[in-house]
Amino acid sequence: MTGVENPGAKRSVRPGRATLLSLIAGGVVVAIGLVVLLLPRDASPPVEPTPTATSDAFDVPEGWERFRPTFHLTPEQHWMNDPQRPVLIDGEWHLYYLYNADYPEGNGTEWHLATSADMVTWKNRGVAIEKYRNGLGDILTGSAVVDERDTAGFGAGTIVALTTQQDEGVQRQSLFTSTDGGRTFQNYEGNPIMDNPGVTDWRDPKVVWDDAHERWVMVLAEGERLGFYTSTNLREWTYVSDFVRDGYGLLECPDLFEMVDPVSGRRTWVLGASADAARSGGTTGFAYWTGTWDGERFAADADEPQWLDGGSDFYAAVTWDDPRDGDRGRLERRFALAWVNNWAYARELPGGSSQGGSLSTTREITLREVDGRLTLLSQPVTEVAAQEGRARSAVAPVTVAPGNITALPVQSTGAAYRLRATVSAPDGGEVRLRLGSPERGEVTVGYDAEAGKVFLDRRRDEAADALSDTYREVRVAPVGTGGMVVFDVIVDASSIEVFTGDGQASLTSAAFVDLAGGVTVESVGAEAEIRDVSLSPLAVNDPSAP
Repeated sequence: MTGVENPGAKRSVRPGRATLLSLIAGGVVVAIGLVVLLLPRDASPPVEPTPTATSDAFDVPEGWERFRPTFHLTPEQHWMNDPQRPVLIDGEWHLYYLYNADYPEGNGTEWHLATSADMVTWKNRGVAIEKYRNGLGDILTGSAVVDERDTAGFGAGTIVALTTQQDEGVQRQSLFTSTDGGRTFQNYEGNPIMDNPGVTDWRDPKVVWDDAHERWVMVLAEGERLGFYTSTNLREWTYVSDFVRDGYGLLECPDLFEMVDPVSGRRTWVLGASADAARSGGTTGFAYWTGTWDGERFAADADEPQWLDGGSDFYAAVTWDDPRDGDRGRLERRFALAWVNNWAYARELPGGSSQGGSLSTTREITLREVDGRLTLLSQPVTEVAAQEGRARSAVAPVTVAPGNITALPVQSTGAAYRLRATVSAPDGGEVRLRLGSPERGEVTVGYDAEAGKVFLDRRRDEAADALSDTYREVRVAPVGTGGMVVFDVIVDASSIEVFTGDGQASLTSAAFVDLAGGVTVESVGAEAEIRDVSLSPLAVNDPSAP
């Protein structure tokens, strides 16, 4: 993917307008990670986690900027965009993201490192691959691998990064190596290892090891197609095939991996890419196809992709497994995160000393057979619970008459929090959670029981009036018509993540809501009930702290 300083190589994309549910919404500064699990009427409420964070972990540092998340990862200052797939090095996850310290006056992204032990709390560690140092331009998206077999000849265990470099609009693939545990990388003297064949879009190498054929596979984003290449040494690559799909804009940030449904035992390969779903009324995000991989070609089960997330801002997603899980475990679950932003308004979002949005909460993805089709489900990783404080709870149900608005029995204190609640509308209608206040703006998330959909409306949040029509589109996701959903809402400063139907669908979007504005419940069209309400503060993750 191109860096922020190359707007000519990056199209702003606009999703199609979703059917607008009759909502009232608005906002002032909130990043909300939302999980909605579809349950039968007699389902039990979720089990509350045991808080492990200390009491002072929830204190927002003095001078903390209003638009900076306290829970999601941002740089200390300047610009961020695409994350790169994390790699596990000496028990610690190394996540790289594109970073531009010269934004907005100067050009050029480079790789910035953040590390974590739990995939939830990240610490910034500085620039790992610097731009312009080898004469080939800035450093764009790619992937890092641990070369345990010493296939490249740099020594067993060397961390090898393959990334696109761009100079005067020409994209090439380069190789960098690290022998200090992934903290810094050195230029390979043979760069570029893949010179541009004369095309405009030729970037974002995703490199994986193919166990069955004992060689490396690279997937490149090449406009409206994905190109496959193979190598035995990470330095010399041979083109073997491509995968073409028209109608989804520029395909970017590809991915290729194998998964197993632990229930049915069905196996599949998954080919993914960030794409544009405007043609089908969707948005930009991670599209994926299930199918077969024979070592050279990918054959999809269906022409149309599925989407890991239906929100406005789940772009440049990466997935990875945990090598400690063992072969079977690695095939049964993966993890994913993405850049919470959209190129339609990426440079216009509110910010402060840091710009470009944030990274999403890490989610766990699993494979299940849904209506006969293999589908990826996603929910936040369980490690999020360790960052919660003691919950304030209200078990007694609250009934909301049609047309009424009722305050939740528990409220936030103005910092990041996690809200859980079971809502039901047994006779149809809509249940709306209104986050913020009418005076300072609100964002609405809710459940349309008759339509069997959850929705997110940010048309009146603090940023909406100043941004494009794309930002004001209501996003929806199907969850079925069972009449009851459990909401699990992570509220922070600049993103909304909505997981629905046991993870079968999700909505991730930037949103700007007043954190101290409270939460109210509105019922439309039929009486609604809300029960098992709990609200937990979330610990501050200061990425600049030691």
